[in-house]
Amino acid sequence: MTTVGILGGTGPAGRGVAIRLASAGHEVVLGSRDAQRAVDSARDLHPRGDGSVRGAANEEAATCEVVIVATPFDSAVATVRALRAQLADTVVISMVNALAREGKEMVPLYPARGSMAAQLAFALPESTVVGAFHHLPADQMLDLDSAIDADVVVFGDDDGARQQVATLIDSVAGLRAVIVGSMSLAGAVEAFTAVCASINIRHKAHSYLKLAGLVE
Repeated sequence: MTTVGILGGTGPAGRGVAIRLASAGHEVVLGSRDAQRAVDSARDLHPRGDGSVRGAANEEAATCEVVIVATPFDSAVATVRALRAQLADTVVISMVNALAREGKEMVPLYPARGSMAAQLAFALPESTVVGAFHHLPADQMLDLDSAIDADVVVFGDDDGARQQVATLIDSVAGLRAVIVGSMSLAGAVEAFTAVCASINIRHKAHSYLKLAGLVE
């Protein structure tokens, strides 16, 4: 069992990850700038199994063993920078995507350092940043009865941290971690989220990533 904090976790993507992790037996602290909003959001989640979800301010969520950043991309850096001290010596998972909608498509935006994960790593020099959870459909994650069978791409420069995140992901029913490599791949991984989202918009679907041909 791991304690997992989710910064800005009250949106659909953050709540989807929260309920899945809690159903896998982990203790999840759903964070928000507004603690009451987090409490209300957590109250609406009903995980299965021995785990739990509770709401709190981002400051409390940042003290967990592993912390996930699920804020909108335009507030992610400011959020983690304010919590730099609490996040020191912590594995921080970035699931942030910088995207903009144009018609029926989502298009990727490229931050100054090439990816949101790299932006967060620069803002948190005492933390270890790993990227994961980018291509998952929130509706499927929130619905514990959905038959989701998704691969979760994991990247980062620290192999121990990547393995730790992969183990956390593999504990969740319906998810399989696939370590792809270093932070140099962050921009490509994050940008592909725009492809997934555009497919779902155009086809009114909830598709996700599944990689064939891997040897278990």
